[in-house]
Amino acid sequence: MKSIKKVITAMGCAMMVSSMAVSAATTFSIGHGANENYHLHRALEKFKDEVGSKTEGRFDINIYPSSQLGPDREMIESVQSGVLQMAVSPSSFYTYWDKAFDVIELPFIYPSKEVALNTVHGQAGDKMLERLADLNLVGLGWFENGVRHVTNSKRPIHEPKDLDGIKIRTMKVPAHVETFNTLGANATPMNFGEVYSGLQQGVIDGQENPIAHIFSQRFFEVQDYMSLTGHVFTFYIPVVSLDFWNTLSEGDQDIFRKAIKTAESYQQDLINAEEASQLDEIKKAGVKVNTLSPEELNLFVENTESVRESYRDKVGSDIYDSWMTAIKEAQ
Repeated sequence: MKSIKKVITAMGCAMMVSSMAVSAATTFSIGHGANENYHLHRALEKFKDEVGSKTEGRFDINIYPSSQLGPDREMIESVQSGVLQMAVSPSSFYTYWDKAFDVIELPFIYPSKEVALNTVHGQAGDKMLERLADLNLVGLGWFENGVRHVTNSKRPIHEPKDLDGIKIRTMKVPAHVETFNTLGANATPMNFGEVYSGLQQGVIDGQENPIAHIFSQRFFEVQDYMSLTGHVFTFYIPVVSLDFWNTLSEGDQDIFRKAIKTAESYQQDLINAEEASQLDEIKKAGVKVNTLSPEELNLFVENTESVRESYRDKVGSDIYDSWMTAIKEAQ
């Protein structure tokens, strides 16, 4: 937390000098963990452009990728305290404060990407965002992180037994860790920025991420196999502090929300246009890619039922059942 305060303070001083000479623009800094080539960063650039054009430059927006402002939990805490204006972090990080958010990223709960997107952009997703007010946060929407797949240096993954003994890096998300341990792997939580070197040095055997992350972070350079397991669908939630939000006029609040919607749509255009070619490039690099058959996929679904059931108790049956109902209605 101290490190991010120093960075933000330095940024603020520099921006103060320039803004005094030019205008009284409001400084608005955004932090996230992906790199500049990832579709999330480019979607945030779209958000920046939209807000800039609609407010005639009244907001001096700066985007800091690759965890420059600290890891996700630290960035969220900085938004809560008012040090940082916006953090865009995986939805799973909000489970540190509210266990309800665990239900979003459970294994094999969405039958397709379309259903996952329909769920979060519907009434269930809106209600989940409303819960952030108790954390002094305002959730502005849902960016895609993506469908997660497994890569490793040992063997192709066709069924759960193929994961036996493989050391897989996961996010620091209990549900993700439990999923892979249940499937027989050795789940190893690790900060995102350490994954490439961990794979390169053999500290871990594999990792699991969406195709765009595997491509943009060049994990394929240090992996031999990629299995399209599609085990979890993940989202980013852009948040601002409730205190900051209440300083904005209703007109500016509307501009921010509409700009997020435009950026979400732009992100989907990028993903749809690029994912197939990214997978082709991964194959061309020599990675052996396999798709699970329906029968193989069903084995993974069956073997992770205990994880899903355990979270029904952890998040509460009302929250769990409501989310699963929303998924069914989104199909």
